Amino acid sequence: MVNVYYDKDADLGLLAEKTIGIVGYGSQGHAHALNLHDNGQKVVVGLYPESKSRAVAEAAGLEVADVPEVARRADILMVLIPDHVQGRIYREEIAPNLRPGSALMVAHGFSIHYREIVPDDTVDVMMCAPKAPGHRMRELFVEGVGVPSLLAVHQDATGNAKQLGLAYAKGVGCTGAGVLETTIKDETESDLFGEQTILCGGVTALVQAAFDTLVEGGYPEEIAFFECLHELKMIVDLMYQGGFNYMRYSVSDTAEYGDLTRGPRVIDEHVRENMRAILKEIQDGTFAKEWIAENDEGRPRFNPLRAQARSSNLEDVGKRLRSLMPWMDPKEV
Repeated sequence: MVNVYYDKDADLGLLAEKTIGIVGYGSQGHAHALNLHDNGQKVVVGLYPESKSRAVAEAAGLEVADVPEVARRADILMVLIPDHVQGRIYREEIAPNLRPGSALMVAHGFSIHYREIVPDDTVDVMMCAPKAPGHRMRELFVEGVGVPSLLAVHQDATGNAKQLGLAYAKGVGCTGAGVLETTIKDETESDLFGEQTILCGGVTALVQAAFDTLVEGGYPEEIAFFECLHELKMIVDLMYQGGFNYMRYSVSDTAEYGDLTRGPRVIDEHVRENMRAILKEIQDGTFAKEWIAENDEGRPRFNPLRAQARSSNLEDVGKRLRSLMPWMDPKEV
């Protein structure tokens, strides 16, 4: 069992008189900065001079400065920019300006685990990784609920890194929901594996394959969409509420029997072997090297794959059907 910490375990007073720098003002950055600000902390947002987010952050009542200045001023510096640019920004703008005894933080361990960022041994290094997109993190903070988070201490230069990390987690609203203690390695590798094999890659590939199979079998696209994608939310919500048992309790006996007998034929040993191979690529750094190189080369494979996925038949059918259901608040990219 991992250690879990709550409000009573964290002292927000440890952040008093400290300047917290937030590098980036995207999905996670805006949530961290605003939640800390609302909790009474001194926050400075670090952005590059031409960033369009500068005006947005300032309009929200936050102080904004260039990244090198924020790194110099911050007692705690949280880096919330995309993984593939963190290494360069750290080396060029952050590392020359970090003060000994300060704390460097991340919300995902990618750059530290794969050594894109190699911090000086005079600073604390922690991770506070909220388990929700930034907009949801902000919404639940405003509602007084908060989202769970993972906490890892990678380097304890001051002897106070864990308590400081817990205080930060409380500042962004996570200790109300629970903070689980982990390591940078475990968070990074499990997070990438989850994204690739189920949460993003696995589920979209499974939905697409099922949709294509029905359409190829002569069934209307609209029926295939509802069966393979639209109803997925209902099933996931049931599992979210009560696990597989509650989902199976809630569906028909016919559906449950099909689940138990046909599911293992779809996700067979060959699929499990592929999952093990993907996990190995994450563990040995193959995926990280590939992703960093992809960005260094101008995304020659990623951009065409993204364009192709966005123009699929499934997406076209979904857009048309969602337009008939305005109560869903449909979104388009």
